Amino acid sequence: MLIYLRQEGRGIGLTNKLKAYNLQDEGADTIVANHQLGFETDLRTYEAAIAILKHHNVSRIHLMTNNPEKLEAFENSGIHVESRVPLVVPPVAENERYMQTKRNDLGHML
Repeated sequence: MLIYLRQEGRGIGLTNKLKAYNLQDEGADTIVANHQLGFETDLRTYEAAIAILKHHNVSRIHLMTNNPEKLEAFENSGIHVESRVPLVVPPVAENERYMQTKRNDLGHML
C-alpha cells in the first residue's frame, strides 16, 4: 500500500509554496520564507495516513522519509515502523542551500 498525502510545501499548499520559492530567490531560506508568509515551519500532520493504515489493519510499515518528525509520529501511533527508507536526492548547486537547511535546521536525515 502506498499512501500519498497532498501536503505541498510542508502543508502551506501549492500557491503559497510558489510564493515561498519567490522569497527563497530573494535570499530567504525555506523556513524563513514560510514564516514571512505567516506560516509555521511545518504544518503537516500524519493522522490521516495513520487512520488509513489502521482502517486497513496495517500494523507494520516501511516508511519512506528523511523527516524525523514524520518518523516519530508513526512510531508513536501504535504502527510499528519496520524500517525507514531514505529518500536519496544528491545535492546540486540549485538545491544545496535548501538541503543544508533541511539537514541542519529541520534535522532531516540526509
